[in-house]
Amino acid sequence: MSDKGAGLRTIFLSELIGTAVLVAVGLSFVIIDFGSGGPVSRLIPGDGWRRLLTGFLFGTTGGLIAVSPVGKHSGAHINPAVSAAFWLKKKISSTHLAVYVAAQLMGAVLGALPLLAWGGLGRSVDYGASLPGRGVSLRFAFLGEAVTTFFLVAGLFFFLGRRRLRRFTPLLFPFLYAVMVFLEARVSGTSTNPARSLGPEVVSGVWRDWWIYWLGPAVGMLTGILVHRLPGLRRFEAEVAKLYHFEHDPFHIFRGGGPAAPRREPPDGD
Repeated sequence: MSDKGAGLRTIFLSELIGTAVLVAVGLSFVIIDFGSGGPVSRLIPGDGWRRLLTGFLFGTTGGLIAVSPVGKHSGAHINPAVSAAFWLKKKISSTHLAVYVAAQLMGAVLGALPLLAWGGLGRSVDYGASLPGRGVSLRFAFLGEAVTTFFLVAGLFFFLGRRRLRRFTPLLFPFLYAVMVFLEARVSGTSTNPARSLGPEVVSGVWRDWWIYWLGPAVGMLTGILVHRLPGLRRFEAEVAKLYHFEHDPFHIFRGGGPAAPRREPPDGD
């Protein structure tokens, strides 16, 4: 198999596994914390504290995937909005973007299947499906998804664009999602990830207002990229399309799909 074919296969399998784990584990925390009659609701009656905890655990899941062997091979985008942001930054090719998104969507559906094992507890929250909050207008829910995805993309490139911070990028997610879920979950559910939303939609059959969870993250991602292009911010540029293990690029994928760029600093993250 050619290096190109091997690289595409590696990305596909790694992203499929990573996204499946994110959905299966991350949404299990949602079910445990907010399912009707669940154990956490008895231990922590306060809705706000449970949102904070859920966001932290969901973000921790994503951070651990980034530092895992899965993240080493694919970069652990595990989110079509993140892959599209790297593509717009010309860090991955159009072919690689298509492979990433296909793997993420398939992985999300596969990762949602184990959620059925939660039975009635899972059904009580539609297995973690993304839905606007009660009494929240579609416009406001869309805005919530756009704003939270903007902060995800802006925070990601803030860390990746600074050599002293980039090795700590996986630590961003637990704290970022804890804050965002605490503040915004009652508006849209704080998905920020079309794949994360697709998985539970498929297993629950709840597709209400599904477009919000595609269009909102897209707008938020594009806004984050535009802001990052402002004068004074352009010099803080992510070198590779990865969240960790930055120097691992055997197929020359993560610097735009061409030859690997010369190293300008000691390896970190491996």
